[in-house]
Amino acid sequence: MLMQTHEARLDALRQELARRGLDGFVIPISDEHLSEYVGAYAQRLAWLTGFGGSAGTVAVLKHKAAIFVDGRYTLQVREQVDGRLYEYKSVPRDSLAEWLAENAGEGTRIGFDPWLHTAGWAVAVGRVLEAAGAELVPVKGNPVDAVWDDQPEPSAAPAFVHDEALAGRSSADKRAEVAEWLKARQLDAAVISALDSVAWLLNIRGADVDRTPVALSYVIAHADGTADWFIAPGKVPAEVAAHLGNAVRVRPREGFIHTLGDLSGKRVAVDPDRSVAAIVTALETAGAEAVRMTDPVVLPKAIKNQAERAGQRAAQARDGAAVARFLHWLSIEGPKGGVDELSAAARLHAFREDTGALRDLSFDTISGAGPHAAIPHYRVDEASNLAIAPGSIYLVDSGGQYADGTTDITRTVWVGPGDPSAEQRDRFTRVLKGHICLALQTFPVGTSGSQLDTLARQFLWQAGLDYAHGTGHGVGAFLAVHEGPQRIAKARGGQAGTEQELFAGMILSNEPGYYKAGEYGIRIENLVLVERREIPGAEGEWLGFETVTLVPIDKALVDRSLLSAAEIDWWNAYHARVHQVLAPQLEGAALAWLEEACRPL
Repeated sequence: MLMQTHEARLDALRQELARRGLDGFVIPISDEHLSEYVGAYAQRLAWLTGFGGSAGTVAVLKHKAAIFVDGRYTLQVREQVDGRLYEYKSVPRDSLAEWLAENAGEGTRIGFDPWLHTAGWAVAVGRVLEAAGAELVPVKGNPVDAVWDDQPEPSAAPAFVHDEALAGRSSADKRAEVAEWLKARQLDAAVISALDSVAWLLNIRGADVDRTPVALSYVIAHADGTADWFIAPGKVPAEVAAHLGNAVRVRPREGFIHTLGDLSGKRVAVDPDRSVAAIVTALETAGAEAVRMTDPVVLPKAIKNQAERAGQRAAQARDGAAVARFLHWLSIEGPKGGVDELSAAARLHAFREDTGALRDLSFDTISGAGPHAAIPHYRVDEASNLAIAPGSIYLVDSGGQYADGTTDITRTVWVGPGDPSAEQRDRFTRVLKGHICLALQTFPVGTSGSQLDTLARQFLWQAGLDYAHGTGHGVGAFLAVHEGPQRIAKARGGQAGTEQELFAGMILSNEPGYYKAGEYGIRIENLVLVERREIPGAEGEWLGFETVTLVPIDKALVDRSLLSAAEIDWWNAYHARVHQVLAPQLEGAALAWLEEACRPL
């Protein structure tokens, strides 16, 4: 029935495209802020295809269609999307632009929504299509919206103030920094359209997007330290307006595009990677100079100040105790055979809620039993839900949003009875060795994430193995769980963030993995804080990582014979720290479980 529904939706979209004189259309997972996680109203690709991942693009033509996803979703897309309707394509190997050029035909008109793509994307794809005799056409009004009868409305939730004691800096101070940045570059204003940048700059948060505490809005920041904030009426309570003061003018959200038109003759900074094509077009049409520069908020937001670092440590300690309670519960209930992916995720959520401080999850929990653990970004639902079989591997990747920090942790555990296979222990230990190597590494100031990525893969590579995702992503402070510009990943295809210099104060994940399709998956993820390191006799300035996630790693999956003395020392020191921080928060059987889990190897 569901497949028939998606086939009917695809047919309806094709009919709408024909009415508009279009031969095709491109649908990304995106919103008008280019967010990774989007509100229900913007889940166009999921509505059309059934795909539940957070990254992907669909190209629809008259007689064929294709869905493009990266290596994280190779298995998931085949489970969720009807292969009769869509060809499966893998990026970066497969190019959407080239697929369109090969299949669209000369004289065809391919539509795109300029509120969902960057200007650079439109130029690049347009050139490929032009060379093939086709045309990329911006549309007014998204055709998916025209056929989506029960499309939700954007959230009406009010924004709220983010406590300055947790933010560590006032909004006025942040706006002054942006103003100095603008003046130094002889710019008049900057368009801030990324939702987490808006939230950080104004010290506000919201509830408009599941799992990310942001408010749907835009900011135009000016060189005099003032700002215009464009947000739907009714979403700004009196306390938020008072918090912002007179220097921030609150304006209706629908007035944003018109105000861009008032910037004629101005030099305006626009981030080419974080602003949609419609913004650039509006500025240039008005006679403003759209200066392509990285959002001035991005780097200061990524470099956490002392208050944000302290908040993150507090959030990790609280969250770690909740996850430890869950793992203790699973150690009892899992071997009985009555736990499934959904019930496990719900129980973990309940333990976090029991802290009394949870504001939301930081993403939908990845609760993967057996073969589903081999899908890196698997999202369980009623249709896919599997029992967690005794005598198998279970992977859980989860996190919480707290006012003082955002958490993200993955643990892979053996659910008894019985023992893991020699292969499973080998693979787990190779992943662990890579995790430890990265955690222990010191590196000179100026190092980028791509220069560190191999450290985490080397032990898998030695066995002819690898994983198809990055090793680490940035994490926000009660903001986005995936935060740029920093990341640890292979430097290929110009992927954003891999060449970003790492600075003290940045938070990243450390999450190597291994996935055997159809059988099991392994990932070990902690968050790490970049910190300065003093090395006797060192020349220049050096950095290292403080591991801030504190939860036991499953000893049952470790092959101790594969670990060096230094790696065993790291394991023992890490678990001593875990015990020190978590033990005061636990009692009874959960405390006894923790003490056993933290015993030295």
